[in-house]
Amino acid sequence: MTTEKKVDGWIDDLVGALCDPIIVYPSPWKDDLPDWIKPQITLERLVMNMKAMHEGGVPVGDTEVLAYIFPRTMEEPMSEQWMRIYTYVFTQAMKFKKVEVPEDLRRESLSDYDMRELNDLKTWIYQKRVQHRKEKAKAERQAGSQVEEENDKELKTETVQPSFF
Repeated sequence: MTTEKKVDGWIDDLVGALCDPIIVYPSPWKDDLPDWIKPQITLERLVMNMKAMHEGGVPVGDTEVLAYIFPRTMEEPMSEQWMRIYTYVFTQAMKFKKVEVPEDLRRESLSDYDMRELNDLKTWIYQKRVQHRKEKAKAERQAGSQVEEENDKELKTETVQPSFF
């Protein structure tokens, strides 16, 4: 990969950290995220972008995963594995926020299998964010080209020889 593509990718991810939508589980409760979570996701995205730039990986933090899973918890009970993952990302999000988690809710680590599932979910969330960003850019380019075509049509003038007879 050329340096120019790396820089463009990094800039896209930086802009995405600030502008990308928050991907949440499709549920009637998807609009009920806590108020503190949205600004924390933006901060964590910036941190994760720097981390991904230096160490590799996907720039999706635990708070963003928490936001995705949160509406799902309102639907029906989740499997034991996803409850472990949910309590882990909750614990990590609260650490980022510098809030102490009660002992009975705290989960400091995951098994390798659970961590792979979590990383797969982070990769999927990142892919959905990038897909949305590309679709939005494509729609803006198409709208811009339509406006240019309309402006070109309006601006076309034909020279007409005045007729004096």
